[in-house]
Amino acid sequence: MSIPRQKTYSLRALRCFFFAAACFAVLLTGCAPGFRLAHPLATHNLESEKPGWWYASFRIRWNQDEEPLWYIDSMIAHKVAAPVLEEFKKEILLWRFHRRAAPDASGHRFTLIVYSPPDVARRAFGAMDSSIVLEELKTTGVVLKVSYDDTKKIAKPHVEDTSDQAWSKPLQRSWPWFIMGVSETWLDLIEQYANDGRPKPLTIDEMMEFYKGVDKSVTEAWTKEGSHAFLHHLNALFGYKPVTVQGKYPVRF
Repeated sequence: MSIPRQKTYSLRALRCFFFAAACFAVLLTGCAPGFRLAHPLATHNLESEKPGWWYASFRIRWNQDEEPLWYIDSMIAHKVAAPVLEEFKKEILLWRFHRRAAPDASGHRFTLIVYSPPDVARRAFGAMDSSIVLEELKTTGVVLKVSYDDTKKIAKPHVEDTSDQAWSKPLQRSWPWFIMGVSETWLDLIEQYANDGRPKPLTIDEMMEFYKGVDKSVTEAWTKEGSHAFLHHLNALFGYKPVTVQGKYPVRF
């Protein structure tokens, strides 16, 4: 018995409906795990080139009766580290700066920390070590010592390995992206103030004075605008929930 034409159309429509519904369900299921931004870590061939964390540390002269030479950090960041970060930007997966000065054996140190395959770190550190500016700083005794991690063995292979171990694991794993953005913002401020029209230095002494002025401008921007530009907007991102400062005082910004 033949099926009437009208019923044939109805069956075809029904089949099309169920096919479309099935495709939509598969699409939804494929999207279900959640949204994640594309990042070099997602596309990097981690099996063939396993990355790790590597440190390049600069020990800076400091008379502890006086203020640390913080502007030397800015000078090294801009004249020594920045060109290398630009050259290897497609191969360095994560990076950040660390600054500290305390009256102990380590004293005043400025550090660049990168997350990359060993060969990339080795080549990047070699490029920094050949910097003319760095050589001048060492010759004049401003930089007392430069230390580079040995890249023969990956001691810190995981993203969270240089985060504070007292933090929760999810925060340890997420924090490197946060601090890289902060480091990039700080470096970009240095770049902008270094190119705002002030006279360019010719000698190493003039360069140190130049970066003293640049560092002062960056510090003033932080002092005057940091509360709203950084702290307030960070607090807003977390829904204005208070943060406990030094384990005692809940504060909103």
